[in-house]
Amino acid sequence: MTIPTAPAPRNRDVFGRLSKLDRFLPVWIFGAMALGIALGKLFPALGPALESVKLDTVSLPIAIGLLWMMYPVLAKVKYGKMPEVAANWKMSGTSLFLNWILGPALMFGLAWLFLPDHPEYRTGLVLVGIARCIAMVLIWNMLACGDSEYAAVLVAINSVFQIVMYTVLGYFYLTIVPQWLGGEAVALNISMGEIAKSVLIFLGIPLAAGFLTRLILTRLKGDEWYEKKFVPRLSPTAIIGLLFTIVMMFSLKGEVILNQPLDVIRIAIPLLSYFIIMFGLSFGVSYLLKFPYADTATISFTAAGNNFELAIAVAIGVFGLASGEALATVVGPLIEVPALISLVYLSLWLGRRLYPSDPLWRSESESKR
Repeated sequence: MTIPTAPAPRNRDVFGRLSKLDRFLPVWIFGAMALGIALGKLFPALGPALESVKLDTVSLPIAIGLLWMMYPVLAKVKYGKMPEVAANWKMSGTSLFLNWILGPALMFGLAWLFLPDHPEYRTGLVLVGIARCIAMVLIWNMLACGDSEYAAVLVAINSVFQIVMYTVLGYFYLTIVPQWLGGEAVALNISMGEIAKSVLIFLGIPLAAGFLTRLILTRLKGDEWYEKKFVPRLSPTAIIGLLFTIVMMFSLKGEVILNQPLDVIRIAIPLLSYFIIMFGLSFGVSYLLKFPYADTATISFTAAGNNFELAIAVAIGVFGLASGEALATVVGPLIEVPALISLVYLSLWLGRRLYPSDPLWRSESESKR
């Protein structure tokens, strides 16, 4: 696996090279969350109106935001490098272990530890834990200066595994393991076809758009124009798509925070613990295995994030919109967004200290000598 070799500008650190939009992203995110909650509170009819039109099982405005925030990131991917990236099975194997063995087991353990008296919330968190991230991880990876090509490969691998493994892991963690612990078994009735449809919509559409954009425009205008003119103009719109998604998400679901604050806090504790522990373990394992920083960041954010769109759709479809299971999955992205943007800054901080010879930070180290 290779990392960008272009030297960073002298005497300017990574944070200094961020645009104002990126540098103050936490401010914009919390502002978008507040705006969404305010819109939902001031206009109670807005939520039902937005929910009335859907793409698959997701509200159309949220679906548009998700697709748009992924498209610019996937348009940046150099698809010719992906076979080389995919051939590195040491890193891909590490990511598969973290995502499909450790991640679901950790979420299950935290759900039972913090919610022993709320089986419906536990079930919702398990649905989140077995749904591996294929959307927002691309944004977090980009902001943390991860490897775009590697992220695209891991997202594709996770998508395939998700189609095959979601129902298998759901049966294991909701039916078999609870019986071992003296709890009640839960049936998860969802087909692989339904999961595949969700994956094809929310990954297939932006992936195809990004691939075709690069293929067509590089042939028409050349690689240099594409990388130096088009990509810098397109990339910031991914953040705009993210902020739009957050506003829509909180306008639809923010009332949950206002109506059931104590329940939200109880659900948030295992979720927040999961993000921190999963990111820390993934970053530490990748560092000990001597992976480059860009790949370490990519592995860590892929492991820490979850596919809340799928988890919410399954919870609502199986247990109903007003169920505790649905509430737990809805709280997920409300906690993930501020948690993961905080981990972006932690990743950059760790990278600068643990990878001082990386080209990303080398100029900063040299300027201090």
